Amino acid sequence: MPQVTSSSRPFGSLLSAMVTPFTPQGEVDLAAAVQLARRLVDAGHDGLVLNGTTGEAPTTHAPEKAELIAAVVEAVGDRAYVVAGAGSNDTLHAARMAEQAAEAGAHGLLVVSPYYSRPSQPGVVAHVRAVLDAGDLPAMLYDVPGRAGVRLADATIDTLAADERVVAFKDATGDTVNAARGIARTGLAWYSGDDGLVAQFLAVGAVGVVGVVTQAASAMFRELLDAWDRGDVPAAQRAYAATLPVTDAVNGAGFQAVHVKAALEVLGLIPRRTVRLPYVPATDDEVDGIREALRAAGLLDAALT
Repeated sequence: MPQVTSSSRPFGSLLSAMVTPFTPQGEVDLAAAVQLARRLVDAGHDGLVLNGTTGEAPTTHAPEKAELIAAVVEAVGDRAYVVAGAGSNDTLHAARMAEQAAEAGAHGLLVVSPYYSRPSQPGVVAHVRAVLDAGDLPAMLYDVPGRAGVRLADATIDTLAADERVVAFKDATGDTVNAARGIARTGLAWYSGDDGLVAQFLAVGAVGVVGVVTQAASAMFRELLDAWDRGDVPAAQRAYAATLPVTDAVNGAGFQAVHVKAALEVLGLIPRRTVRLPYVPATDDEVDGIREALRAAGLLDAALT
């Protein structure tokens, strides 16, 4: 895998916030995680984000996180970028997560603003810098006000973008207009953090997506990005439209980690949809709805083998 740089796509273009598979007893299933990572890369992913919210990072523990990173890096680290989440509202904890991610072989960090605490903007800057210092890896900033409770101000983004270790930005604000301004102002590689807004973010200068549904519909999103890259806008529009029913089925109720695990189980990409509390598994009725959406999109027939 090439060294991460400040190039236009420092972590690739198609990334998923990968789920963390669990055994029936609720333990991290490293074998299933490795199998999923390989299948995603085989299907066109050039980056994987581990230990994010979709990976149930709030309920996995330090040794589990490190073991997951090490196992996935060993399995696909020569073919895809492995980015590790280092998110906590405890700065010392987030910094330790970053340090352990680096020790486990991660290529980069995903650094989110501290959630729940709702710090000031100078507090956000100090937090991110502490995490960067601990991990000393190229980083993708993550702005997700719906979960963090605070949005990164333009001045905060500009200040952090001046750090050479910050090379990318995952935007889950839904604000494509401000994204265009940020791209022009900072030069950071911008990634859509919303499966349903990939086309809109590409249109204003984003370089790719860090998605959730992307891991259940890899070929669709790969086709979308490839068509965009070759300048075939009608093909990109068609591919984008094809993703929307799947995105609606997985994201519609707002429980992305739960529902994408159900989708991956239906597709045979993970053995079970086990989650950890406070999540509860998708119900059989919910799974039936997801199965029908996947079938209607032609994904069951095209499931990865």
